[in-house]
Amino acid sequence: MTTYDDRASLSDLTATADRVRRSVEEVIEGKPEVVRLSLTVLLAEGHLLIEDVPGVGKTMLAKALARSIDCSVRRIQFTPDLLPSDITGVSIYDQQRKEFEFKPGAIFAQIVIGDEINRASPKTQSALLESMEERQVTMDGETYELPSPFMVIATQNPVEMEGTYPLPEAQRDRFMARVSIGYPHPEAELQMLDVHGGVSPLDDMRPVAHAHDIVKLVDAVRTVHVAEPVRRYAVELVGATRHHPELRLGASPRATLHLVRAAKAAAALAGREYVLPDDVQALATPVLAHRLLPTAQAQLGRRTSEQVIGEILHRTPVPSPYGQQPPGARRA
Repeated sequence: MTTYDDRASLSDLTATADRVRRSVEEVIEGKPEVVRLSLTVLLAEGHLLIEDVPGVGKTMLAKALARSIDCSVRRIQFTPDLLPSDITGVSIYDQQRKEFEFKPGAIFAQIVIGDEINRASPKTQSALLESMEERQVTMDGETYELPSPFMVIATQNPVEMEGTYPLPEAQRDRFMARVSIGYPHPEAELQMLDVHGGVSPLDDMRPVAHAHDIVKLVDAVRTVHVAEPVRRYAVELVGATRHHPELRLGASPRATLHLVRAAKAAAALAGREYVLPDDVQALATPVLAHRLLPTAQAQLGRRTSEQVIGEILHRTPVPSPYGQQPPGARRA
């Protein structure tokens, strides 16, 4: 098994991630945990769903993360009249060459910003399914690979808002994590009036990392060690959602994979070459909550998926802190 033998290399990679984080935090003020989770999802090769009420900076967060990296970026404004071909692309007949030519859609970018994704119809939303899971697009029998790194950052308003369609379960399951920004603190909002009052802070943003730097970071995250007790702990947490009496739909095996991959990215960002149970616990709610469906009785009792996950975390035994590190690693 490959481990981090070169500590200086790990330090360089962590420094790159810190540059991206600080760049985003200059725009999204007072929300360091939200920025860190977004970066974690990027390094774990996942997709991020940002859900909150209008006006709290959902699109700003997505744009800030995209502009911090020197890579191709496309923005899709989801509307009721948006067609699946607008996302994936379309084959057009070339009169001169007497053959069909594929015109790539907006999904052919390294970072794709889907703004207000739940304002489009479920048919249009489903155009993202293959792209998000398999990182490819199939059109007229031909398969087209998407660039690397590839990440979809989607924003959506709560389903109670006018003109929204609930995301299908299959679509929600493809997002590694869901994050809510929330309203800013009064001090941060006061500072926002000074900084954002004149020009947009996005105008002054410059890339602090290149796409190939992110690819190197992703490769480094893959080498992070996950001990068998920690893997079993993740499986037990996800499995508990499938048998909980207040849930009519638990988390899928894909959720287990996403939880472990996100925990590996969190460990790498912390400068560790191995995953701790704390990493899994910290990411359980953002990775699992949006995939769960409470029963009607739980909804009447105003029980949320987040509360159920908190109960599962409290009841599930935590593995021993020993045995987490890979063979040959030095203990602190």
